[in-house]
Amino acid sequence: MSPLRLNLALAVLMAILFVLSLLIGPAHLGPITSIKALIAGGDEATRIIMREIRLPRALLGLAVGASLGLSGAVLQGFLRNPLAEPGIVGVSAMASLGAVVIFYSGLAGASLYALPAGALTGAFLAVLILLAIAARHGSTLTLILSGVALSSLAAALTSLALNLSPNPFASYEIIFWLLGSLKDRSMMHVAIALPLIIAGCALLAATGRALDAFSLGEEGAESLGIDRKRTRLLVIAGTALAVGAGTAVTGAISFVGLVVPHMLRPLTNRMPSSLLLPSAMGGAILLLAADIVARIAVSAHELNVGVVTALIGAPFFLWLIVRSRRELF
Repeated sequence: MSPLRLNLALAVLMAILFVLSLLIGPAHLGPITSIKALIAGGDEATRIIMREIRLPRALLGLAVGASLGLSGAVLQGFLRNPLAEPGIVGVSAMASLGAVVIFYSGLAGASLYALPAGALTGAFLAVLILLAIAARHGSTLTLILSGVALSSLAAALTSLALNLSPNPFASYEIIFWLLGSLKDRSMMHVAIALPLIIAGCALLAATGRALDAFSLGEEGAESLGIDRKRTRLLVIAGTALAVGAGTAVTGAISFVGLVVPHMLRPLTNRMPSSLLLPSAMGGAILLLAADIVARIAVSAHELNVGVVTALIGAPFFLWLIVRSRRELF
């Protein structure tokens, strides 16, 4: 499929799901009433539902999904590892740990900004550690192993916080947040996350030419004039900004960055740079669709969107491992 047709088809599908996300909810509003309230106002209740409940939810689904899909495509191209995703560099896990610390310390109720600030602090701490390690030992394998170690450490500390939690209500809040959700988010959450997500995605998008060169190997890329350290800095900082900001307001949402590039790669010319824009739109499509499913799958209780993406991604991850094993043997 030509790049223009692929991107056009994805853009149309993304727009349809964005509108569906605006129209679906427990309050039964007609499509015309909903769109009219969103654009022109209308009665107060409908306006609040559309502008302060459904619009931020749809915007976050769009932005966070795009950031996860794009960072997954960049990491798979840079690390030349088909199993790479944002969680592999430890950013998601450290951002979750930062939020858990805020929950555990009781600061989450002090300010609406406390939880995002904690998650962003965790994400940037992960970046500082990775940069410090990468500055001394520059190999890609070292970066992957450092990310796995950070993820394991963050998971262990999160489990410790759950074990030492002073009351069951705090534990419930932590577990619920870790499942990932777009529910009950406001335009304030959009204002916190969106600028950082845009900045992170801009850094990631700037790596396209370098990723194409890295498909020839690190030595081949350097012979073409690609600065390996600069590319690594762009990848790490971009992933931290984009994924850390998203995790700060939605909680941990896994597998989007892993699944989307694999689904779209056969439709491109398989060059890493040609996969970036389709993966960003594909991530947005997957997260918007998963959020719609989370709302309508069970009539009496809304699911967490992180549960839906895990139900999609975990079998896909297993299939990837089995396929890789067949190729190896």
